Amino acid sequence: MNPEARIIRTLTLRLIPFLILLYLVAYIDRSAVGFAKLHMNADLGISDLAYGFGAGLFFIGYFIFEVPSNLLLERYGARRWFARILITWGAITVGMSLIQGAYSFYVMRFLLGAAEAGFFPGVLYYITRWYPVRHRGKVLGLFILSQPIALMVTGPLAGALLGLNGLGGLTGWQWLFILIGVPAVLLAWPTLKYLPDTPRDARWLSDSDRQWLSVELEKDRREYGQTEHANPLRALTDRRVLLLALLYLPGTLSIYGLGLWLPTLVHQFGGSDLATGFISSVPYCFGVIGLLLVPRSSDRLNDRYGHLTVLYVLGAIGLFLSAWLSSPVLQLAALSLVAFCLFSTTAIFWVLPGRFLTGASAAAGIALINSFGNLGGYIGPFGIGALKEYTGSLASGLYFLSAVLATGVVLTLVVYTQLEKKALAGGTPERQLS
Repeated sequence: MNPEARIIRTLTLRLIPFLILLYLVAYIDRSAVGFAKLHMNADLGISDLAYGFGAGLFFIGYFIFEVPSNLLLERYGARRWFARILITWGAITVGMSLIQGAYSFYVMRFLLGAAEAGFFPGVLYYITRWYPVRHRGKVLGLFILSQPIALMVTGPLAGALLGLNGLGGLTGWQWLFILIGVPAVLLAWPTLKYLPDTPRDARWLSDSDRQWLSVELEKDRREYGQTEHANPLRALTDRRVLLLALLYLPGTLSIYGLGLWLPTLVHQFGGSDLATGFISSVPYCFGVIGLLLVPRSSDRLNDRYGHLTVLYVLGAIGLFLSAWLSSPVLQLAALSLVAFCLFSTTAIFWVLPGRFLTGASAAAGIALINSFGNLGGYIGPFGIGALKEYTGSLASGLYFLSAVLATGVVLTLVVYTQLEKKALAGGTPERQLS
């Protein structure tokens, strides 16, 4: 094995499984509300519109606190800041079991978003400090595996926990929030002990390994013209950051809109809570397959925008078919295509910001992009809830998401024209969009 392959393999084995575990817990915590809704709404008198509004408030809290959180991560180090995030989001998830109605649901969802703010963009920034650009696509693909895996796990897990209804005088949805919140708190201590802040802190790297990483990351800075502003907040007004923030919105809007309403859609097929949980996990199996295949293809061809365009087109078609078809089997097949595309777009997209930002500017820029994207996490669930309330059918919400992904195709072409053609003129090695 050549030295580069050995070092990258060592980094990946040491860092990525633990980061996947942390984000797996985070994603289960944020998405389990879709299953709690199956009984919580009736118990507490929460309407579909109120649920969509409250589910989306998570992302408003995330949006407000994300940039400050990432800058504090840069100041205090990843392991301390990630541990703080784990403790607060775990405690608030447990506190979700105490909600009494729509207003307390709104407050707790907002606080959960504020507590978790900075974790996902923090990990993205953390990866830029360890991996050269040419390896980030497949590494991000591996990390983002935690999203569909979490959604695969959440279905059966939530279905089983809802079956605890009445145990100890608590409802099933209360047990659900309690038992998915505790693991986050327990993982704070291993995070403090296990996770190194930078390559300099990794005892399992040799001096020559650290030197190789330092040289390669410096090559990226020169080759891609990476920027580190004297004041990292200047990254928030960088035109490239704002364009990428716009491009990120369609994918996140669709992922969260679909994810938080998928249990309701599958429940309409008929069957028990446990069956709903297992069937809901099927599309995410295809999301895993996409993340194992597509980012590697993107790295191999050094092509991001062509892959994004194809994925947005196929995702829009899949969402349209999932609304138009009446057969549950065919609907599930269409939703599986959607999951394959949506999760792959996330991994490919997040290679782009690290190509031109570094240091604290990367921390601020990545946080801003993710903040805008997470506004889609508010618009998606709320938009689908409003459309379902107005039309009486979830199909209208799926048509809405299909149109959103179609706009992603247009935005991809606009961003490519504005950023990459100019970069290519200056010698940046991104393959032409064919």
